[in-house]
Amino acid sequence: SPLKLPPHRGEALENALEKGADVVFDVAGQTFAAHRCVLAARSPVFSAELFGVMKESDTGVVVRIDDMEAQVFKALLYFIYTDLFPNTAEQDEDVLSQHLLVAADRYNLERLKLLCEQKLCEYIDVGTVATILALAEQHHCHGLKKVCFDFLSSPANLKAVVASDGFKHLSRSCPSVMEEVIGMLTN
Repeated sequence: SPLKLPPHRGEALENALEKGADVVFDVAGQTFAAHRCVLAARSPVFSAELFGVMKESDTGVVVRIDDMEAQVFKALLYFIYTDLFPNTAEQDEDVLSQHLLVAADRYNLERLKLLCEQKLCEYIDVGTVATILALAEQHHCHGLKKVCFDFLSSPANLKAVVASDGFKHLSRSCPSVMEEVIGMLTN
């Protein structure tokens, strides 16, 4: 798997997860054991989901998560337990950062969201800026949005991006951002 945990920390985490785990997640056919109290302490959303709906006695309950890749959920758990951004293979870091940003926003993990924003700032180029800008707009990442607009403030960059497929996607998914981009063109 592209998600590489440092060996000692990875094993320690996996061993700990197997001891005393009281909830199991089924994510795209893979299962992950975890501790409700740890997840709830880190995420108000997990707290509401795990303690609002389920009773204390529901140990061994399997929670299905349909709209997330297993690798992303594994990275999310890694952050929750270690407070570290997961080590990834270089070529996967930008994609994982995009997916993790969505997951961090969904589970209200502000620190992870900021870490993802910082990572994504390093990957902004003509080919990615439209996708990253759409993510920034949809998940209220003001810092990341500003960096995208700084990139687009170069006429050469803007011209190249306007000609890209990503730009067509951006115009469909985020019309409000398109108005701001058009504003840049006309100034």
